[in-house]
Amino acid sequence: MQRIIKFDDENIAEITKAIAELQDLRLRNIVILELKKYFSVKELVCNHTYDKWKEQSWQFLDTNFLHCLLIIRRDILKSGMVCNTKSATQRGLRCNMCEMVKQKTKNYLSSHIFGKAGDFTVSGMTAEEARQKIKENAHLLPCNIRLEKDVTWLHFDVLPQYDVTDKVYFFKG
Repeated sequence: MQRIIKFDDENIAEITKAIAELQDLRLRNIVILELKKYFSVKELVCNHTYDKWKEQSWQFLDTNFLHCLLIIRRDILKSGMVCNTKSATQRGLRCNMCEMVKQKTKNYLSSHIFGKAGDFTVSGMTAEEARQKIKENAHLLPCNIRLEKDVTWLHFDVLPQYDVTDKVYFFKG
C-alpha cells in the first residue's frame, strides 16, 4: 500500500530535510563502496576501534573526510596511499585508548579523534609533491581541506578552520 504525502507550507521544510538526509546517506554509501577498492577500514582506524567495531568502524569516519580521501587517492594522486600499518600506527582515527591520546596532559582536539583526518605515505612521490598535486587540483575536492606542511608524511583533514576560506589551507602542526 502506498502512502500519499501531502505537500503544503507546513511540511515542505521537513520533507526537504528528509530528502537531503537520504541523499547524504546515499552519497556516503557510494563513497565507502568506492574507497573499499583502495583501503580497508582497518587501515583507517586505530586497532582499538577496529577490534570492537570491525566493519562498522566506518561509522566513526567523517563523510567529508572519506569523500576527500577518495578524490585524493583516485583522481588527484592516482597512486597508492598507506595509512596505518604494523609499524606505523595511530595515523587515522584515534580513540581515547590510543597511546598518543592517553599521553596528553592538556586539551587534545586533533582532527584525528573526530574521524576527520589521516596521515598517509604516498607511493612514488614525496609528501611535498603530493601536497602540491592536491593544491593544483583543489577544484576537484568536495570541501575545503587542511594540509600539514613541513612533515615527511601527507596529513590532510577536513576540520573547518575558523576564518579561513581557502580550498586548501596549509598549517604547521
